[in-house]
Amino acid sequence: MSLPRCALVGLGALLLVSCAPGPAASPATSVSAAQTAPPATAPAVTPASAGRPAPPELPTQLPGVGPQLLADVPAGTRQALVVTGDGADLSTGRATLYRDDGSGWLAGPTWPTRNGNRGWSADHRLGDLRSPVGVFTLTAAGGRLPDPGSRLPYDHDGGFTVSGTGFEGEPLAGSFDYVVAIDYNRVPGSTPLDPRRPNGSGRGGGIWLHVDHGGPTHGCVGLRVDDMRELLRALDPALHPVVVMGDAAALAR
Repeated sequence: MSLPRCALVGLGALLLVSCAPGPAASPATSVSAAQTAPPATAPAVTPASAGRPAPPELPTQLPGVGPQLLADVPAGTRQALVVTGDGADLSTGRATLYRDDGSGWLAGPTWPTRNGNRGWSADHRLGDLRSPVGVFTLTAAGGRLPDPGSRLPYDHDGGFTVSGTGFEGEPLAGSFDYVVAIDYNRVPGSTPLDPRRPNGSGRGGGIWLHVDHGGPTHGCVGLRVDDMRELLRALDPALHPVVVMGDAAALAR
C-alpha cells in the first residue's frame, strides 16, 4: 500500500500541508481471501449397494435333474414342479416349484409329498403301485370343492369322490377335493375325470396331484390340502407348466 506524498504550502500566515493520494491499489490486491481460495471438493457419494454381496446366479438347468429328463422338458416351459422321491422303493418325497424368469430357474416353495406305495417306475403299469418317472405337462385341474383360484381349466364336479381306507388304514375321503391331472397316458387339456387312455389301459392312468390322505398312493402324488391350494393358484398355463417326477437317482440320470 502506497503512502500519500505531502508538501508544505505557504498561504499568507498559514502553513498548510498538502497531501497527494498515492497510486490506486492494484485490482489483484483488492480481491478478498475468500474469493481467491480454491473451490471446495464435494464429498464422494457412496452407492447404497456398496459392500453388499452380489445376488447368487440362478441355475440355468433344473436342479437335481439330469440330461435324460432335461431333454424331455419342452422348449417353451417356464414353470416346473420337480417331485423328488426319497428312494426308488419309498413313498415319501418333496416337491419344489420352479419358474424360469429369463436368467435362470428361481426356486419357489417346497412341500412334502407322498407317492406310490412301492415307490417309482420308469415303466409304469396298471396296478404296480408305483408312480411313473418322467416329464409330464399339467393342463387341467378340478375337484370336489369349488375352484380356489386356479388359472388352469378347473372342473368342479361331484365325481371327484373317493371313500374307503388307504394302505396304512387312513381314510381316503377328501383326497380329491383338489386335483391337477398329470398328463400321463391321458388326453391333455381334458377334465381329470376323462377315462380315455391313448396308450392302452395296461399302461395305467388317472395319475394326479391330489390332497394327501396321510399315506402312500396307488401312483399319484399327494400334497397337503393348503399346499394343493397354493399350487393351483400358482400354476400358469401361459408358462406351459410341467411336472418332473421320480426318485432322486432316476431324476439325476
